[in-house]
Amino acid sequence: MTSEQAAVHGAGKPTPEDVAQALRARIASGDLVAGQALPTQKNLVAEFGVQRGVVRQALRRLQEDGLLTEVTRGAPPRIADRGAAGRTAGARRGAAADGDGSPQETMVALRPRIMAAFEADHVRIDALCLTAESLSAALGEQRLRIRDRAALPAGSGAPGAGALPATVTVRVLLPNRDIELAFPRSVSAAGTRPDGSDLVHQRWLQQRNAHGTVLGDHLMGMRSAGIDVDVRFKALPFTPPVKLYVLNGAEALFAYYKVTVRETEIHRTSVEMYDALGDRSPLFSFASVEAAQRDRAFVAESQAWFDALWETIATDLALG
Repeated sequence: MTSEQAAVHGAGKPTPEDVAQALRARIASGDLVAGQALPTQKNLVAEFGVQRGVVRQALRRLQEDGLLTEVTRGAPPRIADRGAAGRTAGARRGAAADGDGSPQETMVALRPRIMAAFEADHVRIDALCLTAESLSAALGEQRLRIRDRAALPAGSGAPGAGALPATVTVRVLLPNRDIELAFPRSVSAAGTRPDGSDLVHQRWLQQRNAHGTVLGDHLMGMRSAGIDVDVRFKALPFTPPVKLYVLNGAEALFAYYKVTVRETEIHRTSVEMYDALGDRSPLFSFASVEAAQRDRAFVAESQAWFDALWETIATDLALG
């Protein structure tokens, strides 16, 4: 069983978001590639042990993320060409926004920004978030891109045959497993087991560890292309109300976690919870190159804030 399968099956009956999350991870890792048909709804129902309606909702979320194409009633949808999807959405270097300048959802906007950051000789990514789901997906796509570029003959002139980064350094701040999170958490005691453990907290912890582990695997996989990789995780003693990515010290990507109340089922127990779906939060971009003084100051302060957290109150984190 893979990490992402464990994240789904280890939390009881999967929700639509759980199924969508597992399929996103397969797309990011290359298990499902552009043009390939998804398994049929019947097969997905059998695999995840859910009703057909759960699978349909999961596929709808993947379609909204631009990850599926040929979505018809007559045949399974296919994996979209995400490069083409990004161009269609108007993704461009220098902004996590679509063609009219509006911010896009994190899961869509982060990929082209990570791709642009990897054009540098020395890549540095600092991230503060709840689970690292979006970053893991974006780095999974970048790992595939690096694999393809490394396979091209030097000086071939083929698209994407440019030089690879010499180093990649990634630092990730995630909440400590032992703190009482502001979100996600149960609204009432209905989500508490007889032994006092919180079902919502346990599921968040599984997701945090699974996404962090997959993220680390994606980065370690880049070493096969001759890239010197350094990835480290630290734990925060608080629930971050925002997510932040600082890329190469030159761009800061910022999004708010919007807290909502929703009901889900965990281990056959219906639980009302405070939750925030961070992959759908609009991501705002601030660049320090050819930008207004305000943007440059925001990038500098974001980097300084992250560094201060990393060096002071953050503690070493071992996923597990």
